[in-house]
Amino acid sequence: MNVNNASIKISAVSAAQYPKDHMPEIAFAGRSNVGKSSLINKLVNRKSLARVSSTPGKTATINFYDIEGKLYFVDLPGYGFAKVSKVEKAKWGKMIEEYLSIRGQLFQVLLLVDSRHKPTQDDVTMFNWIKHFSHNVIVVATKWDKLSNKQKSESIATISATLNLTEGDVVIPFSAKTGEGKEELWEILDFIVGNDEMAAGEV
Repeated sequence: MNVNNASIKISAVSAAQYPKDHMPEIAFAGRSNVGKSSLINKLVNRKSLARVSSTPGKTATINFYDIEGKLYFVDLPGYGFAKVSKVEKAKWGKMIEEYLSIRGQLFQVLLLVDSRHKPTQDDVTMFNWIKHFSHNVIVVATKWDKLSNKQKSESIATISATLNLTEGDVVIPFSAKTGEGKEELWEILDFIVGNDEMAAGEV
């Protein structure tokens, strides 16, 4: 999709605040500072649609971005930041679970993991959440440009083994700096939201 128009629709903390229309939604989940904002900005060719925070764990809302009036990118709160209180973590967890469990127009969740490190237990938990509420998972391995060729092959193997990927799950290497993975990801997303016979969540 060629994106010329993208804007923030609403920042929500509960289902009552979600957009009332029924455009397809693609959600982005991942640990704090994994690069969700950078990924969204790269996909829509904007530098600051999604705010890149210098303070991990700062995003405490579910942010809906209107993409060309055709779909929403949904930025879920980052998880796993140690300095956030247990109460705050629990609140964010409930917020994410509510969205994943009730949002009928959710077509796909992208799970972002840092390609430089083995997925954390929080990543594994989120992966299992996504599998529970939908079918297959698209894993985006961020910060790909920071790895050597040898590290890249090892990273894919580590991610696949740690998350226990099954048939239908995919890993897409991505670099917000070089744009690697952008076209491949858009091809998949265009197919998902463009297939009228595909029910939300059945991807």
